[in-house]
Amino acid sequence: MNKFITTILNLSILTFIFSCTDLDEDLRGVITTDISVEGIATDDGGSGGGDVLGGAYAGLRGTGTGGHTNWYSAQELTSDEMVVTTKGGDWYDGGWLIDFHQHNYKNTNPSVNNNWNSHYGAVATTNELLASGLDANGTAQMLALRAYFFWRLMDMYGSIKLPLSPGQDATQVSRTEAFNQIEKDLLASLGISAVNSSMDLSGSALGTDKNAYRINQFGALGILAKLYLNAEVYTGTPRYQEAHDAADYIINNGGYTLCGVGCKVSNLGKRPKVAEDPEELEGFAAVFAPNNAGNPEHIWTVNYEAGVNGGFNLAMMALHYSSQLTWNFDSQPWNGYSTLEAFYNSFGANDARKKASFIAGPQLDYGGNTLLDYATDDGEPALNYTPYINEIFPDGCRECGARPGKFSYRQFGRPDMDNDFTLLRLGQIYLIRAEAAARVGGGWDGAAALADTNIIRNRANAGAYTAAELTEDEFLAERGREMFSEAVRRTDLIRFGKYNGAWWEKSASESYKNIFPIPFDAIQAANGTLKQNPGY
Repeated sequence: MNKFITTILNLSILTFIFSCTDLDEDLRGVITTDISVEGIATDDGGSGGGDVLGGAYAGLRGTGTGGHTNWYSAQELTSDEMVVTTKGGDWYDGGWLIDFHQHNYKNTNPSVNNNWNSHYGAVATTNELLASGLDANGTAQMLALRAYFFWRLMDMYGSIKLPLSPGQDATQVSRTEAFNQIEKDLLASLGISAVNSSMDLSGSALGTDKNAYRINQFGALGILAKLYLNAEVYTGTPRYQEAHDAADYIINNGGYTLCGVGCKVSNLGKRPKVAEDPEELEGFAAVFAPNNAGNPEHIWTVNYEAGVNGGFNLAMMALHYSSQLTWNFDSQPWNGYSTLEAFYNSFGANDARKKASFIAGPQLDYGGNTLLDYATDDGEPALNYTPYINEIFPDGCRECGARPGKFSYRQFGRPDMDNDFTLLRLGQIYLIRAEAAARVGGGWDGAAALADTNIIRNRANAGAYTAAELTEDEFLAERGREMFSEAVRRTDLIRFGKYNGAWWEKSASESYKNIFPIPFDAIQAANGTLKQNPGY
């Protein structure tokens, strides 16, 4: 997060707003003190410091946690949340985006390849640091971080390699063996032999300080909670009790709080002449804002900062070209990612998360004027983000689909956003504890998940469930509403047995598609040490 806006002060603000066509050039000057623009908040809440471990944590950005063609794309575009339609000559890109949506991905798919390479690059950095003589805390952090990267690889590809030292060409192991190594490293970082309701973390080298850019005890437990929640998928053996106990410990001992009433930040995206734009973002919306650093709900986040720690490009990835004039971006958005109509309509009208999560309806520019699409394909020049999408290929309409806006946008934004990306937050931990409680006895017990789920519902002003209403399918829908755009949906759909179902422009897919193919290039370079996943 960056609390500075750099600018050239000899231009008037009116020139910035109404005349500039190259804001990237004009806004990047040599002065880095806070400035005040009338009607626009400019302080984004400060930034996190760096240390010797910073290069390894930068792997969270390098693996595309919030960017195109890596982790974010793999988790969102293969799910029922988002799609990138081909808009005439735009966004076909060799067909890989359509293949992701329809589960026709191949071993040459760019995202399949990029995820493999970037995540193993991140693993290599953690291994170099682990071999460099870190202190106990640094070693524990790197063990946990490497385990997290291995978890992503295992989640995507199933049978993977587990290099544990620099330069090692490890053998390919089964998914169960990968699970066991990931669990072993996370437990070692915590200084315990097992997760249970009576575990003692006093021997852990990990601290409890709330620096969300680093893994503390609660962050490591959160990774374990996710691992155990999906254990039945990964190994065939349920581990819901451990998932529950890990989440329970975080909730009872972490000191984190849900960001609700009174939890506010300045709205950095506010247009002074648009009355509907609030002065502040409160509750759920504040958790994901451009100035969300230090939010009391954050357990572990990726530090994104325009001009310094780049790679979070969602404004560019999602918004229509003309939306540049709404937020005075220094670059024109690419008009790609949009939300499936059925997913958008799954939110109730009074659910605060609906307004906070999407950009929808008629659009206005900075001055409150109707925003126009001068190359309209429907004969109506006024830009209107409609939930309806006409088709995925070849002529998806340019303004169709509500756009992701949960990680909200700021005035004078650059292509790289400032919002910290949430990997673990308290709202997610409540849902993990709820789901684990519902599953721990076998089957589904909605009553066991009720209290925690309603805590999340109440924050959203969405109304409480009864036990009878909280079916397994309804819980998945609720988890989707809470966790939209946080790169968890593919994994969730697989766990709930819904990933292979049919949805808009996608027919039912085969179960082997639950994992991606090992990339063609990786197999070619492996000299026989990598075997392709079944079905590919």
